[in-house]
Amino acid sequence: MKILVFGNPLVKEDSLAFHLLPKLVKKFPEIEFKEFDSAENLESEGRDLLILDVAKGIDKVSILNGFDDLEITHAYSMHDFDLSVTLRILKKIKAIDSVKIIAIPIDYDEKKALKEVMELLRTLIVD
Repeated sequence: MKILVFGNPLVKEDSLAFHLLPKLVKKFPEIEFKEFDSAENLESEGRDLLILDVAKGIDKVSILNGFDDLEITHAYSMHDFDLSVTLRILKKIKAIDSVKIIAIPIDYDEKKALKEVMELLRTLIVD
């Protein structure tokens, strides 16, 4: 299993996934975590993408399934705009088949986020 980790370490609202990364790597050595700071070349990461990123409009760590859950919202960085648009384009041109995003609420407590992300990852590994 590979998880693409998105964010911008220079922007507080967009860096939580990166902050969790060292602990997730240690807890889940069987998962390949790959850092991304832009949506370029996503099609080279496989046809079914699993992404970890922050999101607006959610109350707890959640899995966004499919392209209908993706919304173009206010962008903190270029990747915020690019990710949703790029995923939709890649789907339309049949370069990818599916996407799941493990979404962490913006400004979420780091310990709470880590706990909830780990719980979700455990269910994904079992499935």
